[in-house]
Amino acid sequence: MVAMAALQSSFTSLSISSNSFLGQPFSPLPLCSPLVKSTQTPGSIVAKLKRWERKKCKPNSLPVLHKMHVKLGDTVKVISGHDKDKVGEITEIIKHNSKVVIREINLKTKHVKSRSEDEPGQIVKIEAPIHSSNVMLYSKDQKVASRVGHKTLDNGKRVRYLIKTGEIIDSAENWKKAVKEREKTTEAVAVAS
Repeated sequence: MVAMAALQSSFTSLSISSNSFLGQPFSPLPLCSPLVKSTQTPGSIVAKLKRWERKKCKPNSLPVLHKMHVKLGDTVKVISGHDKDKVGEITEIIKHNSKVVIREINLKTKHVKSRSEDEPGQIVKIEAPIHSSNVMLYSKDQKVASRVGHKTLDNGKRVRYLIKTGEIIDSAENWKKAVKEREKTTEAVAVAS
């Protein structure tokens, strides 16, 4: 009992005020403006993207689709890169970054893991995209690459043609032929697998 009284008297003699911290004087931080002001609003989030990762978007947040001088099924010649001077047919078009996939050109090696225990992993060759500025339209008949031009025919139809040769690319027969060839290749792949 006597020890409890002594403990209470020592607590009352020890004066801890709001202006001190463990017996030492406490000075609050000055209430002045910071030297560096923030330029961002508190609610905005800014993503730092690399220049090649940025995609220009329309007001509805969809990417801007670029118009290209080549279409699906066109025969093109590669004019730059390690596959220079090779000729192939366009199998896929990626519009938001202006790239095209050409059959049997720009092959990359991909290591595929096994999906199940009985199926082994494998190394496959895939066709990687090439930028559309690195390809030119190619005439199979005259074996020459050319820039593309646009003209209106007598019946009012607007078509593409090769400037060097004058050969019309967008004829209905060429389109039907390309579609038939594509269907044959898909059927052959389906039968093989």
